[in-house]
Amino acid sequence: MVTGWQYRVVSALGVILLTAGSVLIANHPLFQSLLTTYVPPFDRLDGTVLTGASLYWALVLSVLAVAGSLIPLYKPQPRRILDTIFLAQKRVLAGGLVLAAVGYFKWSYRLPRATLAMTIGSLLVAVPAWFVLIRRPTSEPERMLIVGDDPAQIERIAPAIPVPVLGYLCPSVVDIDGESRAVGTATDGGTIAEIDVPATATEPNGRLDSLSRLGGLSRLENVLLEYDIDTVVLAFRHADRAEFFGALDTCHEHGVNAKVHWEYTDSVLVSDGDVGELVDVDLEPWDPLDHLFKRLFDVGFAAAGLIVAAPVMIGIAVAIKLDSPGPVLYSQNRTTGFGETFPVYKFRTMVPEGESATPSVDEENDRITRVGRVLRKTHFDELPQLWSILTGDMSVVGPRAAWTEEEVLLEEDTPAWRKRWFVKPGLTGLAQVNGAKSTDPGAKLRYDLEYIRKQSFWFDVKIVIRQLWEVCTDLRETV
Repeated sequence: MVTGWQYRVVSALGVILLTAGSVLIANHPLFQSLLTTYVPPFDRLDGTVLTGASLYWALVLSVLAVAGSLIPLYKPQPRRILDTIFLAQKRVLAGGLVLAAVGYFKWSYRLPRATLAMTIGSLLVAVPAWFVLIRRPTSEPERMLIVGDDPAQIERIAPAIPVPVLGYLCPSVVDIDGESRAVGTATDGGTIAEIDVPATATEPNGRLDSLSRLGGLSRLENVLLEYDIDTVVLAFRHADRAEFFGALDTCHEHGVNAKVHWEYTDSVLVSDGDVGELVDVDLEPWDPLDHLFKRLFDVGFAAAGLIVAAPVMIGIAVAIKLDSPGPVLYSQNRTTGFGETFPVYKFRTMVPEGESATPSVDEENDRITRVGRVLRKTHFDELPQLWSILTGDMSVVGPRAAWTEEEVLLEEDTPAWRKRWFVKPGLTGLAQVNGAKSTDPGAKLRYDLEYIRKQSFWFDVKIVIRQLWEVCTDLRETV
């Protein structure tokens, strides 16, 4: 197994060689000629080939700037492939900006603009590919960890895991049959010789003698990094928001696979056709390329929308202030991926008072203002959410973000409601364009799950076109 310092050496050495190679290639007369002849806007530049001391200093400065900017990636830690690619590209761009800034001063050694552009352009591809390539080989034995608050379930599912388990994370004190019992007394990282849990068929004496307790649930992230865990098996009594989905969120953040007992399939997305006592949680339900196109579409749509709608938003703000007392914007906490929350901003459409979490029909609510009724009819009250899309809290298309207090009621009516938490919430979605409301959570959930299964860039485009058509129709009827 590659140790931490070996990974640091290999990764840094690879970056140095890639950077030096990119500068030498970009400095070659052939590539200088091709770029400055056929590639706009570089066709206005003269090809410049460095030699002697100028080439030496160009190599030194490039290696220092790029290799220095990539220092955070030299630390071995599990990351999703897309996260690795994006982080590496951002750091390469940062190194390019350093080189451009250094070359601005007359006393410094300057890379010709054509050389700098070709160097950074090639490194934007080569460096991410290098860090993806040196990820731990898949031929090594898989490292698995059990995480949960139910010692009896940990004990029961351990034999179902096909590879050796490194250990488990569990609170030091758990509730068993209404009584608080100590799981063990060893410190984090120690081996627990005995766990006082009810006896099971797999372990008649009710002990987990062969497993090491690596600490409590709060150590999950540290253990994932320290032991380079591949897969986490969750063993919780309840699929609750705080702990169960918090563990899933941590696994997703660090690119670690997750498994659950089949009893929890109503609360999580699982891979199609997955059968057995333990099933894989589909933490990444979409292809990485779809994720990339989706984010690019989100940024482009939100930026264009904010620019185009700016005059309309100013007019709406004035109309709201003239129509009724109260703030222009209304903020509400909504649920996003893995049960986390974020603030959603909308134009205020109601008289400020206490609100109920029970879903209701707009026409039955007499608190809606005159301007608010028009805004809701035309969906213009949603325009401030374009900022949430731009910052990454939301997507243009996805399951509708529900109010945190309303979601508790929806979960009671629809047990599988939490499956919507595995994707980012959207401004519009398949449920919205098909008229599904929160008053019918079952229908809304069916459309949301259908969207999750079918999501693609073109599917998003079709939904957006349908939503824009509906907005134009409602606007025409209102006017």
